[in-house]
Formats: sequence, structure tokens, C-alpha cells
Amino acid sequence: MKIVLNGQAREVAATTLSALLRECGFSGRVATAVNEDFIPVASRDSHRLREGDRVEVVAPMQGG
Repeated sequence: MKIVLNGQAREVAATTLSALLRECGFSGRVATAVNEDFIPVASRDSHRLREGDRVEVVAPMQGG
């Protein structure tokens, strides 16, 4: 399916948010939003993706 991940159009096989994170190589602590709605860690396995969804994945940065 086609989605937009962090502003870039992508074709992915994943159907859930957690599967998308694995497919795209995200690991560790990240924050996720789909169509501007925050998705908590506990909901990622059950959150189904749809064609055209806009997904944002943000990792915390260290330093200052």
C-alpha cells in the first residue's frame, strides 16, 4: 500500500503500525503519529494502516 512516511511517499507491505516500524528498520524508543493523531506504544499492534495514511516517526535526540 502507499503511505507517506515522514513526508516521503513509500510503498509498504505492512498493514499495522508496529509492522511498519519493523519493515522500515525503526528500533528503540520512537514516538508515532498517524494522520496527526498520536499512537501510543500499546496501540501500535492493533492500529491498522490505510492507503494514503500520513505516518510520522520521531526518535529522541541526545545532546544539547
